[in-house]
Amino acid sequence: MVLLSSASGFFSECLSGQHVTEFARKHAANALSVSNMVMGMGSILSSLNGHHHAACWLVLIGYLLDLADGAVARTLEACSKLGERLDDYGDFTTFGVASSLLLLRTPDQLDGVLCMCYALTVLKRLCANSRVGPFMFRGLPCTYASTVLASASLLSAGNPAVLRVVAVVLILYMHCRNLYPHDRVLESQAWKKAVFAGGVVMVFCSGSPAACAYYLLWSTSYMLFPMFLWSSEV
Repeated sequence: MVLLSSASGFFSECLSGQHVTEFARKHAANALSVSNMVMGMGSILSSLNGHHHAACWLVLIGYLLDLADGAVARTLEACSKLGERLDDYGDFTTFGVASSLLLLRTPDQLDGVLCMCYALTVLKRLCANSRVGPFMFRGLPCTYASTVLASASLLSAGNPAVLRVVAVVLILYMHCRNLYPHDRVLESQAWKKAVFAGGVVMVFCSGSPAACAYYLLWSTSYMLFPMFLWSSEV
């Protein structure tokens, strides 16, 4: 009886361990999507409290998390409807609401209108399916647009004139009909993975203008030369 009881306890522990492992496999990507959403909410609070430097960097961290969640889901074969919804909610929070609030540096009504236009453009992209097949998007993805905006805000010290021009250009690029590759950076060539790793390192150098320039160069290279540099064939 003692042996049977011990064996039963052992198998129960193994089964419990298997359940934990399976749960972690299924929800690792979802945890990254939720983390992206948390970064967005943190950025919103930072903007509302006047901590603009933190607000920008939280958007940039959300960008890294967004690139990672899809790769993790595909690698672990854990793609799901829940994951898709969490990804969209996280994207709108970080790259829609939080990013648009980076434009509110003055009480000028023009900035308020531009803020709403930016957020609505991101919402339109997320609601209207912009995919063209499995590997292409039509129009600039909002993740890259927000990375350009956050980087420009940091490098210009939040200059309202610069941010207005950048925001208008990004809105036009998000509305454009140009094709952009689905950037599976972590499932692609080694140099692209190195670029991502460099982005992670730059988070720890957030006080340096070089870190902001790194993100600006990364995102604008995708924005201006999508097929030449970032196509899966490159």
